[in-house]
Amino acid sequence: MPEYEVVLKTTNLLGAITWDHVHIQLFGEDGESKRKAVFTERFLESGSVLKGTVDCKKSIGKLVRIELKKTAGPLRNIPGGLGDWFPATVDVTTPDGENFHFPIHHWITNNEVHEFREGTARLEFDDENLCVRKTRAYELKLRKEQYRWKLYAEGIPQCMKTDDVDGLPNEVRFSFTKKMEIGFTALQGLAALKLHGYADLKEKWKSIDDIGSASATESPLSAYVKENWKEDSLFGYQFLNGVNPMVIRRCSVLPENFPVTDQMVYLRGGRSLAEEMQNGHIFLCDYKIMEGLQANKVNGKQQYLMAPLVLLHKTPEDQLMPIAIQLKQEPSKDNPIFLPKDSEYDWLLAKIFVRSADFQDHQLNSHLLRTHLLAEVFSVSLLRNLPMVHPLYKLLVPHTRYTLQINLLARKLLISDSGTFKTFTSSGGKAMQKILQRGMSYITYKSLCIRDDIKERGLESVPHFYYRDDGFQIWDIIKRFVQGVLDYYYKDDSFVKRDMELQSWVKDIFLHGFSYRPKSGMPEGLNTVAELVKFVTMVIFTGSAQHAAVNAGQFDYGSWMPNTPTTLQRPPPTSKGTADESSLLETLPDKNATVNGISVMYLLSKQSSDFVPLGHYPDEHFSKKVHQKYMTDFKEDLVRLSSEIEARNLSLKIPYTFLDPALLENSVAL
Repeated sequence: MPEYEVVLKTTNLLGAITWDHVHIQLFGEDGESKRKAVFTERFLESGSVLKGTVDCKKSIGKLVRIELKKTAGPLRNIPGGLGDWFPATVDVTTPDGENFHFPIHHWITNNEVHEFREGTARLEFDDENLCVRKTRAYELKLRKEQYRWKLYAEGIPQCMKTDDVDGLPNEVRFSFTKKMEIGFTALQGLAALKLHGYADLKEKWKSIDDIGSASATESPLSAYVKENWKEDSLFGYQFLNGVNPMVIRRCSVLPENFPVTDQMVYLRGGRSLAEEMQNGHIFLCDYKIMEGLQANKVNGKQQYLMAPLVLLHKTPEDQLMPIAIQLKQEPSKDNPIFLPKDSEYDWLLAKIFVRSADFQDHQLNSHLLRTHLLAEVFSVSLLRNLPMVHPLYKLLVPHTRYTLQINLLARKLLISDSGTFKTFTSSGGKAMQKILQRGMSYITYKSLCIRDDIKERGLESVPHFYYRDDGFQIWDIIKRFVQGVLDYYYKDDSFVKRDMELQSWVKDIFLHGFSYRPKSGMPEGLNTVAELVKFVTMVIFTGSAQHAAVNAGQFDYGSWMPNTPTTLQRPPPTSKGTADESSLLETLPDKNATVNGISVMYLLSKQSSDFVPLGHYPDEHFSKKVHQKYMTDFKEDLVRLSSEIEARNLSLKIPYTFLDPALLENSVAL
């Protein structure tokens, strides 16, 4: 009687355990086994590897799928008994010595039968067996019932349809470790930073030195920012290598609404504005996304939200220095252009208004919209349209880890009507949705592909632009990895065109993420292998590197509040010569708004202990050895780049670490 050896691995996660009885049934091309209780009276603990056997009357041929079922064990009826279980893989060896690998990675919490395909990745038209085709179709039917779309607000990407964590499938929820560590309540951040005493103080800061008491915890970079926040060099540097490198672009022609003249500005090197623009040395940051918006009220007081324009000059010393700031879009007598030669507080206050505008743009546009919300669209579309056996599912599912739950928490605790963002920021009221809608209208496919984006913004040759330099290398490393994996399955362009599951995934993104907006350039379908490789590279880059670039440094640059005010309490000056330290302090946010903002930035920057770095794939989805080589090469390329970045940073006054591969998470998980 043929005997099949079964090796069962349980995922190495806290809580992924059971003492229930586990039954297995094998299905082959030539028959099936009986369902057998393989593991009984055995404690399946996290990370355990257990062996058992299944007997068949005759050989059942090449294995194509298995069914798992568990029934109540000895502890099920005991309070606190162990019932839920998260198996990782099942490996079956036939009497002939042939091995078949079944990725599971699925919570089994009931006594129903659960089907799993053999792990060899297959495109839909490769599945000729009628039985497995039905299994494939049934899996997608169930997934589309689990993962449904919801319109959160008009004009922005749709999200997963659920109002609470219990509505999320178990597979996409936080691990026990993550659940215990993460939280977005301001109270939790205040406790970590020991800032409880300020949480309810609706009063202004008495002096700049007084604000220092709100920075109980410092990193080396936040200490540097606190010491140098007034310097024009740090102000300019942040447009390239701070948390929002997405606004700056080369300026070849001055905007008509920003009438800066040669008489106003001093350019090191003695050239004119026109000459320096022609040389590619003049840059513009335009926050028109906030034009005409009604600012929020904080502590019952009206706040102010500007839409500034900033002109910067690359000096002969290769520093990026601000040379002119206009705080409102339309030029007028009561909207002066502020200059470095103005009084200390006139110029400093103008820069503070810019930094506050940058905070709003960064949090809502560059961070929330362009990474979190798009990553959710990519994830939900993937889970609805691609079965586990599809190579794209295997390639991309690690990059969906925790994204749906982290976004659900953000909607409930940060950007809801009672959330921290709504309560303590100037853009947290009606302006928030407008900024997201406008930001969405600006997103193009090219702007999500870093090489295309940098070229379109004219920033290819800007010196000391580490976001660009490191980002280019990470993009290329991801692309090589993706190319290797996908070339194995898509032998030519016809394979892409015939893959209807792939086309449904891409179309779902176009529909639910981009509202059928052709002007975005987002593809509605893909025709070539090259197009597919670029698209998948963009998806991975957005959820890993791009998110890290705009997330990791929030506390570093924001914990010293005057460098990143979450809100401002006074309108901008309408003339020069009126600002002093007193008016500056009256403009900055109250104490409670300051510390609650800092606490959230701290939480958003704090890495979880179960962090999975880019290039690491602890779950075994691919079964072929060739893919292990691609993964090994991918990881080695990232390790090499990490070493190069670390060596470069030794010589930098401000090390740029946000795109160090060793610190990049595989997904939007924070």
